[in-house]
Amino acid sequence: MTNPLLAYDGSKIDGGLYTTVTHWAASAPSWFDELVKAWSNFGLGLFAVFMLWAWWRARRDDSVVMARVLASPLIVVAAYAVNSVLKSMVDEVRPCRQIAGSVPLDPCPAANDWSFPSNHSVIAFAAAVALLFAYRRLGWGVLVAAVLMAASRVWVGVHYPHDVLVGALVGTVIGIPLAIAAGRAEPWVARARAGALAPFLGAGPVGAVRPQLR
Repeated sequence: MTNPLLAYDGSKIDGGLYTTVTHWAASAPSWFDELVKAWSNFGLGLFAVFMLWAWWRARRDDSVVMARVLASPLIVVAAYAVNSVLKSMVDEVRPCRQIAGSVPLDPCPAANDWSFPSNHSVIAFAAAVALLFAYRRLGWGVLVAAVLMAASRVWVGVHYPHDVLVGALVGTVIGIPLAIAAGRAEPWVARARAGALAPFLGAGPVGAVRPQLR
């Protein structure tokens, strides 16, 4: 097992900012800290709800929109997979283990649970980008939630600011080309809507002509 003391020390990048933020958290009202902790630990579930809501709405919209909505969880998985590779390459020690005197709001993750980049940020931003290409208004709302998720990970003391910033970048860079490419699945979705998957995919816009299966 790798000795965490020999792994990468990210405190030289923005350890001072991390300490400042965690000091703010220590002096904040307890109700606010509890709210941030709950969001940090369980908020990713809301992103799944956003994707489900988008799917339900897309049942009445055109096949390009449905294709992009169906791709959104796959985009999240792809971004998470890329991020897992990056984590294994960097091996950055968590700030709550690296910086002396750190008192995180959440228990500090295990010594071999690396910090860079933030998985939570990657997942949140990949979901936001994917949904932006399907529904702009919804996507912007999800993007705000993604920013709050990233910030919460620093507030509770388990990530450096650069961890969540790079995580946001990874989720965005992976998400954009995949979301664009997802629209090319429109012919498949249109055909599937005329078959057995119609109850799941919906009929599309009212009055739309369904393609004939060949």
